[in-house]
Formats: sequence, structure tokens, C-alpha cells
Amino acid sequence: MKYVFLVSHGKFAEGLKTSLEMFAGDAAERVFAIGLHNGKSADDFKKEVEALLDAHKFNDDDEFMILADLIGGSPLTTFMNVFNEHGLLDRATILGGMNFTMALTVVVSLDGMDRATLAQTALGEAKQALQEYKVPSSDADDDEDDI
Repeated sequence: MKYVFLVSHGKFAEGLKTSLEMFAGDAAERVFAIGLHNGKSADDFKKEVEALLDAHKFNDDDEFMILADLIGGSPLTTFMNVFNEHGLLDRATILGGMNFTMALTVVVSLDGMDRATLAQTALGEAKQALQEYKVPSSDADDDEDDI
């Protein structure tokens, strides 16, 4: 079975999981969200991660996709240290720069791809989602009326 961990600063991960539940249905049940909230120490966060992992007994053949807001940030480095202490890190793929498109791609494709393919697909989709939206100008409509 594959699982997804969303790791962030603040409540970003929790909010993202809530949004995923709107689109991914039952697949979102295999998504865990955890964030280092303002005013909490790295030690507090470490205890939260330990409690989360201890509450779920993963099997030896389970695999994990870890999506984080920032590579190298305190939430991810703390999470990875605890994940490693639990002997799970060698079965995980870690992606940074988490956005909704990346997370949705991972969640809906969990069972259809191996981790490497899933990572490449999710990164590609996330990059494609990054673009500027250009509002059509009202001048263009006015010009058409003049013809």
C-alpha cells in the first residue's frame, strides 16, 4: 500500500489535505498532513511526528510519498529524521515545492504508478500548473466593435 505525507510550515498541509478530500474522495484516506505551527518548537513537532507514526502501524511492504513545502525546511528535516528512526525512509520518495496539482496527481495516481514514475509525473504536472493568468482586456472587446 502507498501512503502520502504532506509536511509544511503552518497549516498549509492540513488545508491542502482538506482540498484534496474534495477531489480525491476515498484516496485521501491514505493522506496524512502535519505542519510545524507558529510558536511550536522543533522538539514539539518531532513529538507530533512520532505520535502520528506510532498511531499507524505500517507494513514492511508499504511505500510512501512525502510532499513538502520546502526542501531543507525544519518541518521536512525533522519529519525525515523521525521517519528514518522508524525505518521507513528507504521506502519513501520526497518531493519539495508542494502545490495542489502535485498533491492531487500523487493521490489519484498512487496505485497506478511506481514511486519513480509517480514522482516524475507529479513534478511535471506541478510545473505545468505554474503560470500567470492573463485577464482578457476590455480594450480587445472594444476594438472588435469598431470593425
